[in-house]
Amino acid sequence: MNRRRILAAGAAIALAGCVSSPADDSPSSADFVRDAIETRRHMTDLEARRTVTVETPDETVERTERVARKPPANQRIEVIESTDPDVPADSVIVTNREVTWEYNPETDMVDVQFHGTKVDADRTLQVLETLLADYRLGYGGTATVDGRDAHIIETRPPLDETGRRIDLVVGDTTYAVPLSPGDLEELDVSRTVWIDDEYRYPVKERNEVSDGEETRYSLTVTYEDLAIDEGLKPKTFTYQPPADADVVTDGSKPAGIFRSVEVAEDAVPYDLPDSDVPDAYLSDRITVVERADEYGGTTTTLWYDDPNVVARELFVVVREEPRFKPTLLEEIEIDGRTAYYRDGRIQSIFWDCGDVSYEVSSLVADDPLREIAASIGCP
Repeated sequence: MNRRRILAAGAAIALAGCVSSPADDSPSSADFVRDAIETRRHMTDLEARRTVTVETPDETVERTERVARKPPANQRIEVIESTDPDVPADSVIVTNREVTWEYNPETDMVDVQFHGTKVDADRTLQVLETLLADYRLGYGGTATVDGRDAHIIETRPPLDETGRRIDLVVGDTTYAVPLSPGDLEELDVSRTVWIDDEYRYPVKERNEVSDGEETRYSLTVTYEDLAIDEGLKPKTFTYQPPADADVVTDGSKPAGIFRSVEVAEDAVPYDLPDSDVPDAYLSDRITVVERADEYGGTTTTLWYDDPNVVARELFVVVREEPRFKPTLLEEIEIDGRTAYYRDGRIQSIFWDCGDVSYEVSSLVADDPLREIAASIGCP
């Protein structure tokens, strides 16, 4: 199942227009978004019935799904009803940290994707943080969504923004609404988010593109029967393909997934480090992937995460062959040893030691990567 829907060909639209400032006695729209960020950041699990409706002048496509999430990595989507030819009813996507299953009932095929080295960022959290940091926000009052009180937040992008995909906060999907570049100045896009009063979490979102006379496109996503942190069944994020389905695999299947260094070391040709990570982090798993030498050879990843904060994760990688280019990185020194630093969405430090190459990486900018690297050194 393709999780990115393309509605038309061309360049991505720009969101335009203005949102008037709320009156002094109006609730702060930014505060509601901050509350939603905190809810997501500390969320254990979510379950809901989700309806996605896409409308154009020529057609309306709608699907209804059962959704379960355990951020940042675990997800289950079961399509109950659908008029979308690309996403038929009874389609299923199940993802955990190690593997994704995608079942298409029309082809009776299951696509299995292995995630031995996948980093689990929380895209929904990132979208909320972007709304707060970069968008102009306006308070639109209150409404009822699925029988619950919700606050209406109207959003607009920075004035200098020239194009944008729609990254949903009510879900996990990225939608592109492309139009021809000549249309950009004549279009207006409104984006409205409803935040549930009790949960302080988004329960509805509507994105609408109009030319002043008619609506060109609209995308509406709504949660019903929302339940947060009420617990999920133990096997929610595993999937057993139908007995007669064709199963196709993608990616490198891990040679092993282990829970302790002592057990993992029996499966690799080198010693594994005892990393000094911050106290908030706990060891989550150790994955071993066998690859060709040019892709690192036997690659072991030691994963650590903070169980109290969504997507606060760091990892240590040991490879037989290096997978970094010193000329593209900042050269640094750690305890007299040359290492290389990479800045970006993932912060990383790389260095070589004898017959192995090390990497320490984190999704959090303030994690003490230098101290962690120093604790490993060159065993």
